[in-house]
Amino acid sequence: MSEPSEEALRWAAGAVRGDVRVAAVTGLREGANPWLVRFEPAGRLEAAVLRLGDPADPDHRQRFGTEVAALRVAGDHRLPAARLIATDLDGAEAGALAVLTTVLPGDSRIPRVAAAGRLRGLGAAAAALQSVPLAPRDALPLRTRSIADVDFAARRREKGTTVLLTAAEERLDRLPVPGGPTVFVHGDLWHGNTLWSGDRCTGLVDWDCAGAGSPGIDLGGARLDAALMFGLPAAEQVLAGWQRATGRPADHLAYWDVVAATCTLADMAFCVPVMHDQGRPDLDADVLGERRDAFLSSALARLDADE
Repeated sequence: MSEPSEEALRWAAGAVRGDVRVAAVTGLREGANPWLVRFEPAGRLEAAVLRLGDPADPDHRQRFGTEVAALRVAGDHRLPAARLIATDLDGAEAGALAVLTTVLPGDSRIPRVAAAGRLRGLGAAAAALQSVPLAPRDALPLRTRSIADVDFAARRREKGTTVLLTAAEERLDRLPVPGGPTVFVHGDLWHGNTLWSGDRCTGLVDWDCAGAGSPGIDLGGARLDAALMFGLPAAEQVLAGWQRATGRPADHLAYWDVVAATCTLADMAFCVPVMHDQGRPDLDADVLGERRDAFLSSALARLDADE
């Protein structure tokens, strides 16, 4: 979607109420959807975030339903997430699927060097989620890995894989999924979906992969992301932040690290554009592949030692 329609912008202004008009629109991801919408006059609300989708696309409808359900859970439990202003989940009013939310403070630019405090803050953000018990439900289904709507194994079969990734898949196939109570999971917890003010995490965004699952899903995803962004030692700082926030050691850490690493393709070029857009033009497919493999090799070795 290249830019919001006039119909969608009128809907957003109407949701804010009062005599306001849209003064400016800025794309937040690679110059596109979602959109930061600024209003004039700015007395009641200066700006909001508008996310749009195609009502004819079942995948979009499912994602938007999950996003809205997740934001409601996050709001009920005072988690660091935007608050809902208005929704149109069939496109009848906005001419598109539409979710309008408040603007969170902070930014999602990823530094080239991360302080330990920031990495521990990412772990603490994952811990805050797992403090919310949640049973699977229609809009927030059971999740067993990050980015659950993408079949990475099938894509690797189509596009090519590696010996290491194949070994990881085979290992997971032989192991039962760890049991235990399910909790609220974000389902795509990486630096690009977090907002920061210094080393303080001010919010989590993009909740369309959320659901109910093991705490290890978000912890493993955050640890993999830290390793990709900053190198393998950074993952341990994420764990330290998680364990400090929860007051307990993480269960089945090696298993969930392997799961996180298999939520990638052999060629890491698929995620390079978004990382460049988030402030890391120094990262390329080779660097990301090497770091992913180092993380996965370490996880497999720890999984061996645990047995």
